[in-house]
Amino acid sequence: MSAGHARAAQGPLKGAGVLVTRPAHQADAFCRMVEAAGGVALRFPVMEIRAPRDSERLDAVIDALDDFDIAIFISPNAVSMALNRIHARRHWPDHLRIGAVGRKSAQELARAGHAAHICPPRRFDSEALLAEAELQDVAGKRIVIFRGDGGRELLGDTLKERGAQVEYAEAYRRARPDADTGQLLHHWSRGELHLATSTSSEGLRNLFDMVGKLGRMWLRKTPLVVGSTRMVDTARELGFQGDPWVAEDPSDESMMDTVLQWAKAREQQHEQ
Repeated sequence: MSAGHARAAQGPLKGAGVLVTRPAHQADAFCRMVEAAGGVALRFPVMEIRAPRDSERLDAVIDALDDFDIAIFISPNAVSMALNRIHARRHWPDHLRIGAVGRKSAQELARAGHAAHICPPRRFDSEALLAEAELQDVAGKRIVIFRGDGGRELLGDTLKERGAQVEYAEAYRRARPDADTGQLLHHWSRGELHLATSTSSEGLRNLFDMVGKLGRMWLRKTPLVVGSTRMVDTARELGFQGDPWVAEDPSDESMMDTVLQWAKAREQQHEQ
């Protein structure tokens, strides 16, 4: 055993290999958490964030921001991609309120110099945001939702039902990267991959498609930590053996808490 693996084996993860599937530019923090807990972070990005297909449409919305009352950002990627473009074109309107789905989006906003006025304190999804007091009486208000291509319609549909005028602005698009699975399959074949993590159903489906027939056989048998209860159905649909471990939300902190819960349960099983 190498010195690095010896040190890793001393932490709560005891050298367990943890598959990290976040986009490459968003994986560092979670990988550091895994390694600090004595695990081995195995990076395999299953999503790339790219510029929107229709940038002119996005620019038109940005130029009309003065006409909106509330701007909602669906994800950290929506924040970074939209604000980069906004700041290049104009100033943020003083009156425009900001909503964020989740702690990571709020943190990304803060790094860019903007405070999230509307953000759920615990659960980080559309349902939790819709429960916030400021989004109850929105009749006649104009709301822009910055998001990726596609995505759930629940937030916009519910706000429309409450009388708001809603416009979507696609700030980025998600794409499945081209990847060499050789190293990943090698880890599985040597028994070095003990836990997989995924924060979205789309990402989990990408992983399933990317690893090929042999990889799918191993993947289905690998314990899985997911970022939301909605992903449980996706895992079952894809044929995973056993129910996944479900984090409170897809943030690095919540995902890591659940990884440690898995590690504790694994250790207890080994002691029996």
